[in-house]
Amino acid sequence: MSPLTSLALRLALAPICLMQGMMVRRKVQRLPEAVGPRQGQSGAGPVLRLLIMGESSAAGVGVVHQDDALAGQLVAALGGYDLRWHLEARTGATTAHALAGLRALPPTPFDAAVVVLGVNDVIRQVPLRRWLAEQRALWEVLESRFGLRHIYLSGVPPLGRFPALPQPLRALLGARARLFDTALAAEVARRPSGQAVLHPLPFDTDTLNPALMAVDGFHPGREIYRDWAGLIAGAIRADFA
Repeated sequence: MSPLTSLALRLALAPICLMQGMMVRRKVQRLPEAVGPRQGQSGAGPVLRLLIMGESSAAGVGVVHQDDALAGQLVAALGGYDLRWHLEARTGATTAHALAGLRALPPTPFDAAVVVLGVNDVIRQVPLRRWLAEQRALWEVLESRFGLRHIYLSGVPPLGRFPALPQPLRALLGARARLFDTALAAEVARRPSGQAVLHPLPFDTDTLNPALMAVDGFHPGREIYRDWAGLIAGAIRADFA
């Protein structure tokens, strides 16, 4: 499909999608962020200082406790390290919000960061070029302010498989999420050498089971958080063996 055809289709479907978006916001259950600690120390072994940051899925929306959320399951998956971890995430955060939050934090050294951002940027129709510019600024702050050399970028989730989203809204948001995810990987590939190493970790859309999502049909459930944490932990272990 050509860019002009795609734009024409989006414009034609805009009134329907706007109405569907309003209905989804009213219908989808607004789940709270997971309760539990957002920083701590765990295990014994080589010291690994880990920052986890991002939007609602980083904050653990979809499960009750942080032990079952991404941060808690990532901590469990990184046994064998003296892990000093910190979670900085909130519901509704865009990349711009996360960037502002990072700039307000006191500079603290970390060895690795896990970044979970993109869903709210897609939903709020943030222009792709602006989003990529904000991503670059975010990486620069992580590198210069927090001394990070390894940044693990969790890919934009496949919104086209989210049960909470009706058609055609689901298809349009799914296409835009794929566009953002592809552009993120390309931006990483263009990054000059000598800077912090970026690790784009795309979601496996073929194995994501919508039945394992949270009751709102929009956020991960415990099993998805577990598999997601395992993927990230495997990448971290390969770099910090």
